[in-house]
Amino acid sequence: MSKPIINCQLSIINCQLIMDGKLIIISAPSGSGKSTIIDYVLSQGLNLKFSISATSRSPRGKEKDGVEYYFLSENDFRTRIDTGDFLEYEEVYPGLYYGTLKSEINRIFAEGKNVILDLDVVGGCHVKDNYGNKALSIFIQPPSVEELRKRLEARGTDTPETISKRISKAVKEMEYASQFDKIINNHNLEDAQQETILTIKKFLGS
Repeated sequence: MSKPIINCQLSIINCQLIMDGKLIIISAPSGSGKSTIIDYVLSQGLNLKFSISATSRSPRGKEKDGVEYYFLSENDFRTRIDTGDFLEYEEVYPGLYYGTLKSEINRIFAEGKNVILDLDVVGGCHVKDNYGNKALSIFIQPPSVEELRKRLEARGTDTPETISKRISKAVKEMEYASQFDKIINNHNLEDAQQETILTIKKFLGS
């Protein structure tokens, strides 16, 4: 079966990393509870550090460079693509890029820590393909599309049109779930958090 098409342009670059550590990849459709689970994992005292992504968009509100994101101009982002500085990157919309800098991964490894990555499902699959048993890929799955819609509506931050687009994208993203090392169904948040922690501890040998 061919892979489903997601409306984005993504590229993965084969690269040399300081592979003294391991990569934890966590991907999920929007509204699946991924960010909440990642925050919980990072609070549990494991030898993990979150990888800060780079983006070509401007800072919002009180966002600071090197804290929420590494903010680059579109031209700088393109230049760094050409010079092979990204582990992976995605052009979400024309001119709007997000990506993971290799220097960020190496910085974390140099601190003696393992890396946790919040990636789009396509990027997650490609990074796993490139780094094999050095990477653990986890897919956080909502109980159902109907439940996902309820969660997005409960946020109260998106228009009905935006929610419909997110649901459509989520349906396509869930077709990638089988390509991940572990699928965790977030029917109950506490159970999903514990299952994620146990999976990561086993991978890290903790």
